[in-house]
Amino acid sequence: MSARDAIVAEIPRLRRYARALTGGHADVADDLVQDTLARALEKWRFWQRERELRPWLFSIMHNLHVDARRRSQPAVVFCDADDLPMPVQRAAQQDGLALRDLERSLALLPFEQREVLLLVGLEELSYAEVARALAIPQGTVMSRLARARSRLHAILAGESVPVLKVVKK
Repeated sequence: MSARDAIVAEIPRLRRYARALTGGHADVADDLVQDTLARALEKWRFWQRERELRPWLFSIMHNLHVDARRRSQPAVVFCDADDLPMPVQRAAQQDGLALRDLERSLALLPFEQREVLLLVGLEELSYAEVARALAIPQGTVMSRLARARSRLHAILAGESVPVLKVVKK
């Protein structure tokens, strides 16, 4: 399989992960995928052939997304009690509404927890692959995943979950 074919085979997974990272904004997700593919082709000579391609591509996507978020966020964020999101309530209809609730609940998770949950649960990467892709220790992957699962369960159950925001100087 050529390099081009290997990368093309990963595009559906990259698009799915990009949509999840960007909160379902298709145009922003498509831009992120395009930037990821361009960077991968630009840096192709740095890919280590003995390693899996998918975690390397997710690592590139993660870094591009984090860089974009850092550029777009203000230095200090103040949060009013009135601005806190309301807990998601379970709808009477099943399929479509349950999926919408899950998507909204995922959006309420902190970014670090959401990305680990998506890489492990949706993309089926191992803890080691996620750790390499995000450049964090494997133990951090496991603790973020545990917190994400617990928080997601609480949100879906309609329990009030405190929202903490990190304020950087």
